[in-house]
Amino acid sequence: MERLDKILSRARVGSRKEVRALIKKGRVFVHGTPAKDPGALYDKETLDVCIDEAPIDLSEYIYLMMHKPKGLLSATRDEADGVVCDLLTPKDRAFDPFPVGRLDKDTTGLLLLTNDGELNHRLLSPRWHVDKVYRAYLRDPFTRADSLRFRDGIVLEDGTQCRPANMELLDPEGHQVAITLQEGKFHQVKRMVAALGNEVLELHRCSFGPLTLPEELPEGAYSPLTPAELLLLKEHVASKKAPSDPLHGAADPSNGDGLL
Repeated sequence: MERLDKILSRARVGSRKEVRALIKKGRVFVHGTPAKDPGALYDKETLDVCIDEAPIDLSEYIYLMMHKPKGLLSATRDEADGVVCDLLTPKDRAFDPFPVGRLDKDTTGLLLLTNDGELNHRLLSPRWHVDKVYRAYLRDPFTRADSLRFRDGIVLEDGTQCRPANMELLDPEGHQVAITLQEGKFHQVKRMVAALGNEVLELHRCSFGPLTLPEELPEGAYSPLTPAELLLLKEHVASKKAPSDPLHGAADPSNGDGLL
């Protein structure tokens, strides 16, 4: 049970002072009856509340799936460049969502946005082993030796050891591959491929954990996760355990999904 003014404030109706003013003016209705007491206690899960007859969504969290386009930073704001949050409606931006990890400015594909910090942490920490699949177009053809080096764990140019990853051929010419990672170091896919003496020309994220980018979602568009998708995502991370990791040690938020 929570105070009415607190529930409405957390639903972004306004500050608690502003909510109390709305109640005083008789504009807030609870179960069809004008609210009188901002301190009245209610169960948010069963609360039916309207302002001027308009139903209020009491959700505290927002969960979005975006088909990130090229040319935008995976950020909430930037003084010089456009950001993915510029694509959101004012209503959705009011929830202050942030990207779950980052995709490079020239990388496209599935990007999740939420204001759920706990879910964000579990999705990004390499200790929870959440798969992320990328489609990469390479300058030079893929070889079996490349696949074996990915499987064994690439050592980057600066000496950083990467986790074992999967690299699969997608076309007979050998230029297009699928790369599956469970971590996200800074520019990791590009740096791993560079360690093979090759170069990523195009990069696209196809899936994140159990979620796959729908073919019908155009580049630059986004949609809220369906209840089924959200449940699938939460069940996926709930089923994962965070064992002691001798390679990475304690989870490091900066080692989540770095501008791939």
